[in-house]
Amino acid sequence: MHTLNLGILAHVDAGKTSLTERLLHAADVIDEIGSVDDGSTQTDSLALERQRGITIKSAVASFAVGDTTVNLIDTPGHPDFIAEVERVLSVLDGAVLVVSAVEGVQAQTRVLMRALRRLRIPTLVFVNKIDRPGAGYARVLRGITEKLAPSGIALTAAGRLGTPAAHARPYGPDAPAFAAELAALLADHDDALLAAYVDGGAPLPYTRLRAELAAQTRRSLVHPVFFGSAITGAGVEALMAGITELLPTAGGDSGGPVSGSVFKIDRGPAGEKIAYVRMFSGTVRVRDRLPLHPVPRGAAERTGKVTAIGVFERGPAVPGDALTAGRIGTLAGLTDIRIGDTIGTPRPGPASAHHFAPPTLETVVTPVRAADRGALHLALARLAEQDPLIGLRRDDVRQETSVSLYGEVQKEVIQATLADDFGIGVTFRETTTLHIERPAGTGAAAEILDKDANPFLATVGLRVEPAPVGSGVEFRLGVELGSMPYAFIKAVRETVTETLGQGLYGWRVTDCLVTLTRSGYAPRQSHSHAVFDKSMSSTAGDFRHLTPLVLMDALKRAGTRVYEPVHRFRLDIPADLFGAVLPVLARLRAVPRTSAPRGASYLVEGDIPAASVHGLELQLPSLTSGEGVLEYFFDHYRQVPGAPPARPRTDHDPLHRTEYLLRVQRRVGVRRDDS
Repeated sequence: MHTLNLGILAHVDAGKTSLTERLLHAADVIDEIGSVDDGSTQTDSLALERQRGITIKSAVASFAVGDTTVNLIDTPGHPDFIAEVERVLSVLDGAVLVVSAVEGVQAQTRVLMRALRRLRIPTLVFVNKIDRPGAGYARVLRGITEKLAPSGIALTAAGRLGTPAAHARPYGPDAPAFAAELAALLADHDDALLAAYVDGGAPLPYTRLRAELAAQTRRSLVHPVFFGSAITGAGVEALMAGITELLPTAGGDSGGPVSGSVFKIDRGPAGEKIAYVRMFSGTVRVRDRLPLHPVPRGAAERTGKVTAIGVFERGPAVPGDALTAGRIGTLAGLTDIRIGDTIGTPRPGPASAHHFAPPTLETVVTPVRAADRGALHLALARLAEQDPLIGLRRDDVRQETSVSLYGEVQKEVIQATLADDFGIGVTFRETTTLHIERPAGTGAAAEILDKDANPFLATVGLRVEPAPVGSGVEFRLGVELGSMPYAFIKAVRETVTETLGQGLYGWRVTDCLVTLTRSGYAPRQSHSHAVFDKSMSSTAGDFRHLTPLVLMDALKRAGTRVYEPVHRFRLDIPADLFGAVLPVLARLRAVPRTSAPRGASYLVEGDIPAASVHGLELQLPSLTSGEGVLEYFFDHYRQVPGAPPARPRTDHDPLHRTEYLLRVQRRVGVRRDDS
């Protein structure tokens, strides 16, 4: 029996969850197809999901097609919940991207396809809703090849579109025009096929074309397109056949070292953690004790003992004795487990790859009852372990907790979850935009052991300089690796990354290179009776306390510029309202790049600050009598004009030396140039 771990992805309302229901029904897993509108679907289990008719958290269901077990992961389509999709991408063997036959390619569709292509995840495209009025074939297919996948090719024909009788029929060897188009497409990626195609002799055997189609799809070179309807079932049989024929099954050695990735965490009836794991290698059994990675700074090895295993088989997870390589299952008993963790041996590559833009909004969560302040932070921390969307920022000085957001819908979800699961009522402050800082130039600073009122037993010199946009933070050694113990170098590197979370204006500093230019330490010393004397010997704590002072001094010398997130927008409005919309865009600091008539409407594309998007969404219905359609997605950061906005700091504030030293509870040294 083979296993295929399949993700279903789409722009919101494209019919992704309805397709999941249809696939489960076609595979005889469920007797009756649930309805998103009625809240009766298998994979939308949260009360809020059923109320709103949208997917908020990813869900797994399983079905069998022939000798293949398909673990299907239904992911959120709303852009506010993109972090749920983020985790799922790392565990997929293949994907089905759902596109509406009515709306065509939408903003979120493009964001998802870019990530799928970048990660080279084999992907099929399913054009849903061919039975809906306004459904298109050539128009939608053209949009797919122009905006999503230049190597897309339709494997099904569709007829009677826009009616309940709409149908889809797969092309076969009896369709010479299709075979010729397929041969031309495949020849672009295969020299032998190209030679045979150019030779101009007898048509290539259809069996060879199908075999090459499967091979190129599995290499993410070609993206087959299927048309159909999840509601009526039209075209779903052809899609199921395509899933097993064209997508690769899971690999992995069940006898190898244990290695798995945690992409979701739920809580059981008694509040225990339930970890959803994709196994890449090895076998996990009940009562196994597993190492967990990564290990936090300064912490002992993390381990957990498996007390129960769930294996997905024809629907939900069922109890099992073992979870083997290639499969997805649930593990209970790992009390310290977190989303994104690796169980067993870490896989090669970056520990956490980000495929989508980070959240660009932030808000302060305030309890309705002041007595709930402590409970609120604990509840948010518990939510954050299950939901990577919730990035917490605790301000101990003001006794406030902030959460990062992708959009306003998340507020409702967080508010409802806190009320229903924890009994805590909350309100939110006005949403603010998350900016970033980048170095404006190069700056260097150093603190020398026993000199310049340095109160720590450490020497640290750092140079900060700009790095290419999108490169993040890079730490380099400008000293010999053996110049001091590795634990001290590690302490400097980790503290640099942590300190750059708040720059000169309080925003995260990125796209910079930090080089350790000087180092020094006091060797381990003991009294005559061989007792270690901390006051005479350097510790990692000395470097962790000194590094923020040196780094922020260097950053002040370099200077930073503040940048705001900018979205690319696409606005479809009635043609006669084009003149009225332009002043509104100008007031919102939106910059139209292109505008063109399209029938009775006008299509405007351009850039808009993330801070202005919500305002445009609020004004658009009244401005266009409900006929305007807005799409947007994060595109880049641009420098903020005028005075840079600042955000209050939540750390010990190494920008102010005296206060910083008092807060870290060390003796205060006052430098002559201290201001």
